[in-house]
Amino acid sequence: MNLNIIKKDLSQSHIYRILVRKKICLLLFLALLLILNFLLDLALGPANYDLWDIAKALIMPNTVPVQLRVVLWDIRMPMALMALMALLVGAALSVSGAQMQTILNNPASPFTLGIAAAASFGAALGLVFGLRLFPILTEYMISINAFIMALFSACMIYLLSLRRGGRAETLVLLGIAMVFTFNSLLALVQYFSHEQAVAAVVFWTMGSLMKATWPKVAVVFSIFILTLPLLIKRVWALTALRLGDEKAQSLGINVKNIRLEILLLVSLLASIPISFVGAIGFVGLVGPHIARMLIGEDQRFFMPASLLTGALLLSISSVVSKLLIPGIVVAIGVVTSLIGIPFFVTLILHSRRNTW
Repeated sequence: MNLNIIKKDLSQSHIYRILVRKKICLLLFLALLLILNFLLDLALGPANYDLWDIAKALIMPNTVPVQLRVVLWDIRMPMALMALMALLVGAALSVSGAQMQTILNNPASPFTLGIAAAASFGAALGLVFGLRLFPILTEYMISINAFIMALFSACMIYLLSLRRGGRAETLVLLGIAMVFTFNSLLALVQYFSHEQAVAAVVFWTMGSLMKATWPKVAVVFSIFILTLPLLIKRVWALTALRLGDEKAQSLGINVKNIRLEILLLVSLLASIPISFVGAIGFVGLVGPHIARMLIGEDQRFFMPASLLTGALLLSISSVVSKLLIPGIVVAIGVVTSLIGIPFFVTLILHSRRNTW
């Protein structure tokens, strides 16, 4: 009898190791796709180059022809900022969406809790009225306004939810209230603004990577590096939270505290990128769902998978935005919606088939 139990344990351990290897291989495959797509983003242009030549020019610039080196480093490298910002923003939005879905047990995203709507309202105050919510750094007025309002929305949800014990349904309902509130305020601002200001607000809400700069890339990267380790420290608690509040509590997890802590972390992680590039939809919703279908709920693999799928989704959108209309870079938010909607519909149909 004991021998059979040992054999069974060894068999289960072997199956577990195989599953872990498969998940690691999937993560490596997603990372490879991401690198290839980044190189493709750099290779696009009037003068087409092979991906291998682009990679050599990046790593060993002295070994490639002068023409290629000049085109890549002097002409296309500023455009590479867009590609790099796409990777960082896609990763940040997807990770924040993944953890929102975890703590709320709901198909949530930065849009669900009103973060994007609040950021749009903050940006509109600067674009229409020239209002500065922070008295310094005038050149970043729009981004700072958007960030302050997005963080204000998250803090309001946090403070109000404390009165109801930080329950998931309370957070969702408060988030919906914030969405309608800030969308109404945004409509009111547009109503009293002139045509050029309305056009500027609409363009901002579509999302764009065109104004990416090295300081903005550095800020997004810094926030990502600061928040990601804090999320990684809580992987086991987050995995347990997906089992339900009661089971998580039985494992010694303070569900209320972990939910509110993660809410603040992901709000910070989402609000900074949105303040720089505008309200880019579907990445924070679709990226985590794709990762969940590929990897499962184990946060040790689900979190990096969400990071990679979100970065890949926005990187692909960046490439498509340059190819859709020759000579014109289409607003990235439009492209992510066009790509994200079919994915989202497929996910809905897939989940319904599983239910049946």
